[in-house]
Amino acid sequence: MSATDAPSYLIVIEQADDGGYGAWAPDLPGCVALGVTIEDAEQQMREAIAFHLEGLREHGEPIPAPTAVAAVMVTTPAA
Repeated sequence: MSATDAPSYLIVIEQADDGGYGAWAPDLPGCVALGVTIEDAEQQMREAIAFHLEGLREHGEPIPAPTAVAAVMVTTPAA
């Protein structure tokens, strides 16, 4: 499988109370990563996804198809 054939998984990055960042993938339960910066969390998540998928393959488990989508909602303050 080439990089262009590889599935694209949505990741969510959230800032923690301590200022660091946590990341997770809705389509890959249990696949999480932490980082000091957003960029670090994203890079750690790339590695976590690769490791997660490798583990699924080694155990003969199916690779989940990416299904999650994202939208950013802008809300207005209550009057």
